[in-house]
Amino acid sequence: MATPLRASERAYQALRDDIVEWRIAPGIILGEVEQAARLGVSRTPLREALSRLMADGLVASQSGRGLVVTDVSVDNIRELFDVRKALEVKAVRLAAAHHTGTTFTDLEREFAAVPDLLARDDSDRRAYFDLVRRFDDAVDDAVDNDYLIGALNSLRTHLVRVRRLAKDNPERLAAAAREHLLIVQAIVASDPELAAHATHVHLHHALTSALAMAAESPLRAAK
Repeated sequence: MATPLRASERAYQALRDDIVEWRIAPGIILGEVEQAARLGVSRTPLREALSRLMADGLVASQSGRGLVVTDVSVDNIRELFDVRKALEVKAVRLAAAHHTGTTFTDLEREFAAVPDLLARDDSDRRAYFDLVRRFDDAVDDAVDNDYLIGALNSLRTHLVRVRRLAKDNPERLAAAAREHLLIVQAIVASDPELAAHATHVHLHHALTSALAMAAESPLRAAK
């Protein structure tokens, strides 16, 4: 039987999911009383959860307002992608050199079938984003470097928010899936240079798309 989560962990996971899924938009004030009541926890575990979210960079203290959900700005996205390029290119090189088993072969088939997946998926694109998450997990397993994986996981907390901007843009999701497919095929072929090149191309298109969507999104709070 699974061990029940502590109240602070439940609150943290619920708030984190709400923020990265844009159910709680940038600029929203997270009042302790309201959020404790909504999540069914007392204020002490809620404060622990909010402290973790502040450490993640998803929540910040603003003078006169209290704790608010942080913005996803053009500057934020550029900085994220600067770090993302360095980490992900290194990761796919290692994955191409060291992967074993059939995980990436299976992912190759799934990414090739994304057009059908998008046609069946729900409006939040849960199945699509789950596929992307499983690709990230497969790269982590192949890399087998705790320091690199830790850095990637910290970055992904914010990248998930950026990715969700594209949920209403099926053309971009389909294009991103084709780009992921090329990365996966390079890993299956055990070609680190090709995997790195395919990742560079994917990140270039992802950044261009993310900047455009961030500028246009009604969810984005003013700076």
